[in-house]
Amino acid sequence: MNNVVKINSKNAVAPADMNPAQLKLVKSTLAKDCNESEFDLFIEMAKRHGLDPIRRQIYAMVTNKDKPDKRQLVVVTGIDGYRAKAARCGDYRPDENEPVITYSDALKDEKTNPLGIEKAVVTCYKQDNKGDWNKVSGVAYWDEFAPVTEDWEYDQAQGKRVPTGRMSLSKGNWSKMGRVMIAKCAEAQALRKGWPEEFGGLYISEEMDTVSASEAVEQAEIERRLAITNGKNSISIQFKVGEPIEAIPVGGFFDRVMNFVNNAESPTEITSFMHQNKQGLSEFWALNKSDGLELKKGMEARIAKLSDQQ
Repeated sequence: MNNVVKINSKNAVAPADMNPAQLKLVKSTLAKDCNESEFDLFIEMAKRHGLDPIRRQIYAMVTNKDKPDKRQLVVVTGIDGYRAKAARCGDYRPDENEPVITYSDALKDEKTNPLGIEKAVVTCYKQDNKGDWNKVSGVAYWDEFAPVTEDWEYDQAQGKRVPTGRMSLSKGNWSKMGRVMIAKCAEAQALRKGWPEEFGGLYISEEMDTVSASEAVEQAEIERRLAITNGKNSISIQFKVGEPIEAIPVGGFFDRVMNFVNNAESPTEITSFMHQNKQGLSEFWALNKSDGLELKKGMEARIAKLSDQQ
């Protein structure tokens, strides 16, 4: 009888065989909050992605543990797991340069942003069919990823904890190693942007500080549909009612949409486009949160400008 579970895939660097003792160790430490079915799913996810829980390449988070109707398993990948998967793709090369960190004195705050970080940009390279290496950049903004929360304190008059209105950065690595943390988020953005089929639905722990379990599940489903329905690197869009639906390459999606938006002649033209392409815009946001946010800001700014001209 074979009692070995293989955490391996055809792309894996090396097989990682887990015997019953190792499985028990993972269950009691790295996945101690999982019930039996959740643990089985977690192990299957590890096998599918070729990642090793013992090396902390992948681990399990269970939210709402005491609320059966809201309980959810979220599988989280360590940045080392992301890099291991990328290295196995065969068309990936990391950048030799350090991440580019942008600072702003206006953003500096002792409680929420000690270094005044605005964003981090991480670049990697993807090889195309011609053998050329093309840049793929990921951007992570501090105000989108840093876990800033409202402080609570005990109010003696009310006999309970109440919000104070003061905001602060969660204790831990974000306050101690802000540059490292935001750079990890940017790196994850770049890898999901360049290799959506490999990294769809996978989040690193640094991102999970601001992504809820339900958001993670929803985005994973969007990414799955994208891979199935639109091919490897495209999103379906209909620019105007009556016109044919186009499959826009993900790499050119932002520019095509903004070109349409900047040439729109009325706010209604843009709002109609947003309504009829809600699914496609959501898919783009799921693949690249930062670019999706910039696209949303661009559309809103154009709507405001056209409204002022009327």
